[in-house]
Amino acid sequence: MVIERRFSRRTIIKATAAGGASVAAGSLFSASPLQGADDAAVADPKVRGPFPILSTPFTESGEVDYDVLAQQAKFVSWGGSPGMIWPQSGDSVDLLTTEEKMKGMEVLAKTTRDLPASLCLGVQGKDTAEMLAFAEHAEKLEPEAIISRPPDSGKSEEDLRQYWKALAAVARRPVILQTTGGVAYKGPLPSPELMIDLAREFPHFGYIKEEAGNVLARMKVSLAAMPPVRRVFSARGGFHWLEESRLGSEGVITERAVYADVLTRFWELQQSGDDPAALQDLFDKFTQMVRLKPGSLRGTNLYIWKKRGVFKNLLSRNYGPKKSIPAEPKLSEFKMSEAQIAEADAKFAALGPYLKTVTPDLDSPA
Repeated sequence: MVIERRFSRRTIIKATAAGGASVAAGSLFSASPLQGADDAAVADPKVRGPFPILSTPFTESGEVDYDVLAQQAKFVSWGGSPGMIWPQSGDSVDLLTTEEKMKGMEVLAKTTRDLPASLCLGVQGKDTAEMLAFAEHAEKLEPEAIISRPPDSGKSEEDLRQYWKALAAVARRPVILQTTGGVAYKGPLPSPELMIDLAREFPHFGYIKEEAGNVLARMKVSLAAMPPVRRVFSARGGFHWLEESRLGSEGVITERAVYADVLTRFWELQQSGDDPAALQDLFDKFTQMVRLKPGSLRGTNLYIWKKRGVFKNLLSRNYGPKKSIPAEPKLSEFKMSEAQIAEADAKFAALGPYLKTVTPDLDSPA
């Protein structure tokens, strides 16, 4: 059972920490029963498949709605996804305060403790010090995994190497590296060779969210280096997941958590190979749905969240001019015309055969 593996892993970590021993980076992960004699070859089976990024909900006054954030986590688990990620997108990484992000992490850690889905917490910052503050907080909460993007201040690949090596010294669980930075990042794309070097050096690295540059070429390089690379995830909204899964990607990371059941069904069909026609049909209908305009992640996506009974409104925080971070939150409400609503409803209805039809009891603990 997934939950049994999770608590076994947490028990080991707590027991090791209680012993007071000084633990080298990655050694706790190596002590896990999921690791064999050849640590470099072993990937954690819980870090695989669709890991959708949660969208940040807001109250009418513009504050983070932590109750809805918790409900969203339950929804994703109900949908069958093996895992979930937060905070990772711009609305949560750039537009929330440090306190808001840390509190959200705590809420999700508590919510997911008895859920079968794994929790992956995002730890990144403008520099190494800020990233480490989030990493240390995340470690106390014992998620199944951590994800990190390049630092806003990074200017060279060596900057990225040192930044992630600092993370390796703090992290005690699988670490997914994202190959793109945020809107403020102007540094280089981290090369596949850097990812491979870090995976070779640290047995809890080697998990890659690939979405930068020539994605297919980069993905082929990383996949050819398994091990020490342990898992390569698709991204880019899921638009290329079908092709990339045929190359060997083993999951997707995208802010499409409202389609958790659809992503799970795609994964099941892709893994079984039993019905290629259904797989193609599902993929076509999913991509048509998520391409709808206006807006994508904080547009029609929010409308579907509300339609599915999780979100209470269509509110978002926004960047300032030229993607600047405003001193005070800038709140807006997404509006749709009748024609846009009708189109969204029709595209969503087309996904009907692949949706779970029983509405989850989001007030229940699992």
